[in-house]
This record gives sequence, structure tokens and C-alpha cells, in this order.
Amino acid sequence: MAPFTILLVGRGGRESAFAYKLSQSKYVTKIYVGPGNGGTAQGIDKVSNLPGVSEEDFDRLVELSKKLQVNLVVPGPDVPVVNGIQSWFHNGKLLVFHASRLRKRLLSWKARKPFSKDFMARHNIPTAAYRNFTSYDTAKQYLESIDFKVVLKASGLAAGKGVIIPDTKDEGLTALKQIMCEHEFGDAGNEIVIEEFLEGDELSILTFSDGITFKSMPPAQDHKRIFDHDQGPNTGGMGCYAPTRIASAAVLEEIEKSILQPTFEGLRQEGKPFVGMLFTGIMLTKSGPKTLEYNARFGDPETQTLLPLLKSDLAEIMSACVEGRLHDTDIVMNNESCAVVIVSSEGYPGPYPKGDHIEMDGRHVQGDARFFYAGTALNEDGSLVTASGRVLGVSATAQTLEEAVAKAYEGVRTVQFNGMHYRKDIAYRAFR
Repeated sequence: MAPFTILLVGRGGRESAFAYKLSQSKYVTKIYVGPGNGGTAQGIDKVSNLPGVSEEDFDRLVELSKKLQVNLVVPGPDVPVVNGIQSWFHNGKLLVFHASRLRKRLLSWKARKPFSKDFMARHNIPTAAYRNFTSYDTAKQYLESIDFKVVLKASGLAAGKGVIIPDTKDEGLTALKQIMCEHEFGDAGNEIVIEEFLEGDELSILTFSDGITFKSMPPAQDHKRIFDHDQGPNTGGMGCYAPTRIASAAVLEEIEKSILQPTFEGLRQEGKPFVGMLFTGIMLTKSGPKTLEYNARFGDPETQTLLPLLKSDLAEIMSACVEGRLHDTDIVMNNESCAVVIVSSEGYPGPYPKGDHIEMDGRHVQGDARFFYAGTALNEDGSLVTASGRVLGVSATAQTLEEAVAKAYEGVRTVQFNGMHYRKDIAYRAFR
């Protein structure tokens, strides 16, 4: 396999984890991150940022790829893919991971054309009951008429925060107005799904596919709410651990047979073979596992949790997916546990300050903890400052989950900035 010069498109913690893992590949000579953030390239010799580059300036990204002799492009966040980044790279010698144009439908067609839900129904994939609405009055009337707990989902892209789980009917009506009338999530709230609330434990399955073969990494469990014990509003994710303890081997086998296999087979039968990474959110209910959602990308912070456990060469896996040879490629994981604690700015997921100085004992690794940078920037003097809501992911691996969690929190305690916030209970559901 020829050496890779890689362009990572994005600026968050997911791309920081990509840079870390891809830099370990014997096939990778150089990694450019466009635009990256203040810490992306910290302590990794092969990695350089491309500051000032927009993830949506495809002309510029193509120009830079030619100039830098890039031969593998890895888009991280949703927006570049939904806007068709893969179609801009026409050079047959250049591979684009996530080449499937189906990603746009899986990511954004949740209400106006509920592709994912209708697809599940066609292929008997277990999921929650739902209805979709483009009219606020009609949605309000429906919500007032039902007597079961619901989930409200904005139809478009909302950076992982367009989901509200009201505890009461009044809270639901308030949230509906915020989404559809006050446009709390912008245009993503023009259409909405009102879905049955599924009770149980949630897990994430990240699956590589080349259109025919699919292979999954171990299940992970994200922590979406901002406060301990799943209180407060949803966020992009405040922590994660893997593998989970909530899914037995028998349950994972059932998930593969009842959800993953019919998903990939159904896409292929409909002439839409999926190439890339499929993120499947699953709820383990009393009546069995049910599908919550699909996302055609790596999860965040699941990526920061699973990639440290991956023994196989990530660049080799990505190229195998695009070239249709995943069946010949092994995906081997370390027999360990990993935990990630997300450190956020004060006020997140609401308004938050920027530019607070970050004091750290180590820029890339401290003790047994590794730092994945998300919302950070560099001042002119080279000092690191906050630049977004989720600032850092602090990751640690160990032989046991208890050790991994303890080591991650040891790493967190070496970081300081004004208003610094993090959950103190990551993996609490595994310790029940």
C-alpha cells in the first residue's frame, strides 16, 4: 500500500483523535488538519494545522490537497459531508473516506423526508414509534393529545444538541415552541420528529463498511446531559467509556442480526451501498434492543474512547473501506477499557466565554492521560486559550474500567481555566 498524505477536515476533538491514531500508522507520512485547533498538532510530529481554512471552502481544500500531494481525505464533522465535499475531489488517485453520498440522507432527512425511520420500517428494524411535522400548530395539537413520554428531535443538523426529552407535557409544549417558533436550533427546527421515548440503557455502535462487508468496534456509552446523573440539557457529549458492561455477548449478537445486518443489506438492496463509518444509537429496552438513530460519521466523544483501544492500523481500515476490501482487513482491539471526560466552558451548552487561558501540566500526555483538543486556540504568544463550548477530552486506558476512569480524572485535575466544568460521574451506569 502506497504511503498516505492525509487531509483531515475539521477542528474538533474527533479530528484530534484521528490525528493521534493516524499518526501511528506505518503507511502515513504526513497529516494536515484543516483548520484544526490550538492543540490538534500538539506533540505529534507528523501533524500540521492549516489555520484559516474553512471546512466548507471546498475549492480551497481541493487546491491545498493538490499542492500538498494529499492522497487520502478524511472529513470529520457533519456539515462538509452534507454539503457534498466528496464530490469535489475528482482525482481518481485521491481517496475520500465516507465516499457514500447516502450520508447526506442519513444525517439530515429526519423529518421532512424521514428516510431513516421509513427505511427501518421497510426492513423490519426495531425502533420507536414516531410522527413528523412541518406545522407548529399540528405538532402542538398532537403533543396535547397523547399521554406517553416523548422525544422532540429537530430535523436538521444541530451539532448533537437538537434533541429534547421533556419530563412533563408543559415542558414538551415549551420545547416545541422553542424549536419551531423561536428557532433555538436555527433552520434545523423548521421540521420536527415527535417520537416515543424509549426507556433503558443507551449504547453506541460504530461500524466500518465497504458497501458489502461491515465490521464493528466494541459498544460505547456516551453521556449527553451536562450535569451528573444525566441532569440538565443535552450536549454534544460530556464523556464516554468503552466497552460497555450493559450489553452481553448475546445482546450484541442480537443487535448485529436484528439491526446492523438488515441495515447494511437493506441499503444494498435499495441500490445505496454504504461506504464509510455508520454510527448506530441503540436503546436496550425491556422488549429488546431498538434503534434510536443513524449517523453516517464517527461519534464524538465515542471516537476519543474507541480509537485508543484500536490495535489495527486506522489508515489501512479507511482505505480498505473505500477500495472495497474490508473483508481482507482485521479490526483488532486492545483487551482494555477506555474512559474519556469532556472538559467544557462555563455556560455550555448555552452561551459561554472564549479566550480564557488554559493552564496544563502537559500539552499532549500527562501521566496515564491523553488530551484530545476540541475548543482551543493559540494566542500570539503561543499560550492555549478556550475557543468553544467543549474544550478538551481527557482520555485514559487501563486493564479495568475503574482504573481507566480514575486515570482520566487524574488527567483532568492537571488542567485549569476559569469556569472549567466537567461531569464527575463518567461511567456511573457501569458501576451501578
